[in-house]
Amino acid sequence: MKRLVLRSLYVVALVRYPKLRDDLRFFMRDNYFSRLAQTKFFFKDYLKKKKYKVIKYQGEFDQELRYVLPFAYWHFLNGTLDKTISSKDTKELYFFSENHEERYQKRVWNETYMHYDVPNMTHSLTFSYKKWAQVPYKAHFANNIFKYEKPILVIANKYNIEWDQPPINFLDIPTLDKIVSKYKDKYQIIYNRPLSNQIVLDNSEVLDLNEYPWFKEKHPEVILMNDLYEKYKGSVVNNFNHLQLMVYANSNRFVSIHGGTAILASYFGGTNIILSDPNWGMEYPFKEYSTIMPRLSGAKILHAKNKGEVLEHVFNNY
Repeated sequence: MKRLVLRSLYVVALVRYPKLRDDLRFFMRDNYFSRLAQTKFFFKDYLKKKKYKVIKYQGEFDQELRYVLPFAYWHFLNGTLDKTISSKDTKELYFFSENHEERYQKRVWNETYMHYDVPNMTHSLTFSYKKWAQVPYKAHFANNIFKYEKPILVIANKYNIEWDQPPINFLDIPTLDKIVSKYKDKYQIIYNRPLSNQIVLDNSEVLDLNEYPWFKEKHPEVILMNDLYEKYKGSVVNNFNHLQLMVYANSNRFVSIHGGTAILASYFGGTNIILSDPNWGMEYPFKEYSTIMPRLSGAKILHAKNKGEVLEHVFNNY
């Protein structure tokens, strides 16, 4: 029966989007199916409205931020959230959940494509916001600890294996140098590139860009998130995710990179400049830089297709 329904929904996607690439219609089909699956909870969600919903997720950080957390927060607001289950170091992300379990030590990247129990499960041209609510991280985690004389500019970088390829989306040292040299007097720049022992990994191996010693020698004015973590872990912050939430909550300016790095930075309003090669990933063909990403917080999202466009956006907006 499920297979028949999925085939029928693929036909719906074909009729609605005849010019869409064949492989992309499968994403549309899966999202249609996940929304259809929500109809069986109508009585519990809208009439009975008692705590019953257990939301469990072990997939990619990116998808958890986009789809699972807003779904969980909607259930919290609706009075129907019973329990949340996720990976290690996610308690602060689910701050609203009275019963949160950190069950998993590793993320499984392809679980996302089997996760039909949230209304939006993957990339799409359209999203359902009926059971999707903005999670107010900025308001909840705003603090007086990570405040400085100058406004904060967060550069959230990464240097990982992507799609089983060498790093594709990242800011190299020459690009970092141009941004920092121009703006370190205007902003307190905080540089963030989590190390493999600071976050829960999926299949994306974290590599070494060798920029940390360069920062310390060339731009000691830049605050490194790793240094903040060493200073405040166990006292102010419980884990690296907690630190990111607290620092980001005090900033309105971000430069970030394709994936979970960009999605997290999109949760805090202001402006987020995202480097994402349009030849990789699904965000560009699905136009998600103008749909779900700004919806996360009302942030202004500026997509840069290459490092040159990153600099152009930075220089025009910061």
